[in-house]
Amino acid sequence: MNRTDKGRRGAAPTRRSRRLVGGLRVRLVVTFVVVALVSAVTATALAYRDARTAVLQRTQNAAVDDLRERVTAVAADFDVPPDQQSLSRFAAKVSEGLGGNIVVARYQDLSAVSDSLADTTSRITTELRTAVTTGDQARFQRVRWRGDPYLVVGTPVRFDDGDRRTSGLEVYAITDLRAERDDTAALLDSVRAGMVPVVVLAAVLALLAAGTVLRPVRKLGRATRELAAGDLGTRVAVSGHDELADLARTFNETADALQSSDTELREQEAKARRFVADVSHELRTPLAAMTMVATVLEEDADQLPPDAARAARTVGAETARLSRLVEDLMEISRFDAKAVRLNAAEADLADTVRASLALRGWTDRVRTDLPEGLRAVVDRRRIDVIVANLVGNALRHGAPPVTVTLATADAADGEWVVLSVADHGPGLPPEARERVFDRFYKADAARTRGAADDSGQGSGLGTAIALENARLHGGTIEVADAADTADGPARGAVFTLRLPLRRTGEDKE
Repeated sequence: MNRTDKGRRGAAPTRRSRRLVGGLRVRLVVTFVVVALVSAVTATALAYRDARTAVLQRTQNAAVDDLRERVTAVAADFDVPPDQQSLSRFAAKVSEGLGGNIVVARYQDLSAVSDSLADTTSRITTELRTAVTTGDQARFQRVRWRGDPYLVVGTPVRFDDGDRRTSGLEVYAITDLRAERDDTAALLDSVRAGMVPVVVLAAVLALLAAGTVLRPVRKLGRATRELAAGDLGTRVAVSGHDELADLARTFNETADALQSSDTELREQEAKARRFVADVSHELRTPLAAMTMVATVLEEDADQLPPDAARAARTVGAETARLSRLVEDLMEISRFDAKAVRLNAAEADLADTVRASLALRGWTDRVRTDLPEGLRAVVDRRRIDVIVANLVGNALRHGAPPVTVTLATADAADGEWVVLSVADHGPGLPPEARERVFDRFYKADAARTRGAADDSGQGSGLGTAIALENARLHGGTIEVADAADTADGPARGAVFTLRLPLRRTGEDKE
């Protein structure tokens, strides 16, 4: 497994965890829960406020009415000005009719409390006394005493003789509100406890809604991945008339158009391959005749006038170049048609490279570093094609010395054969290095053509054919600038062939 595969496998859990944390399902559930929680809290707060207000309002109204009625009934037999004893009896009688609430009666400097042990000083505030003294109606105020709530109601006593004169008598009733506080607190606890099932129900509904919404989205995503992987027949079922159904229909229409375009392009590509193969095949017979004629003309060129001799040699060179182009086109057509097979056998790689150089007369023009005894299972003819193309390009477009180096290299996925072809020419610019293996691409504008090639430009198919042969062996070819050395800065380009080192008896991939 190479580093890229490890990175992809390591990235998959990361993507899944990101989908789990920030996925649409989680966001829908969280949104539903938050909305439900906010709604429940708001409803609870409003219900608590309204319930508390209603309870206190009812208690206040009852306390005011009860005190007014009781004071009116008891004051009918009360004589003013009172003494301390009569004022105490008055406070006690009023308290009896109010369910035992603490009653305070005040007349000028006299004061009487129905419960002599009760502390009423801090519960009747100055503000309330002032409002009762200066007013002509009952007043009330809620106060807290020792942490507990109380309602204090005060009213002035007036003579009912037509002009309702003030008698100077003031009566205050202190009502305990702890029962009302406990009732509203119990209501709040009940509503708060009801929030839990509400939130759980919201989460369940959110999961159901998310499943309903996300199920077609997941199907559409799965179909998109299958389409991206090359399965152009993938379609999704369309159900309903909502936005997701429109999206599914659009996806199917896009897939139909893409499949139609792909079919058309494949047909055109197949026609183009057949055309190239047919043209190349048909050209072989007339080219064979032209080659024989050109050979005869070249052999007799020394006996011809100078212009005719030059024309004869030009015809021979161009005919040879055309023959090579036709052979290259036929080879490319075989690769495109997947009709190429390896005729592999174990061979000595150093001998194979030396034989390729010797066949073309390049032995004296190329420096070699070929260790003996390096054997591998290869197709000798295709290795010869690779070496011929790489070394030929270096001789034609680079500058001497051209060096061919053979070595082995260890990697995580096994042992590899490394064949490097380096020249000392101007090298390749970055844009040329990216396209040097493209078909019919020529980088001669960037590299100086050497004197080794007097036959004209190449077809631009050599490096493409070399790369296809390398891939057929399970390898590849890379190009780079030469590295700096101790003798000075680097010059030239380096083409590196990498093949998996296989020996007899090993499994072939």
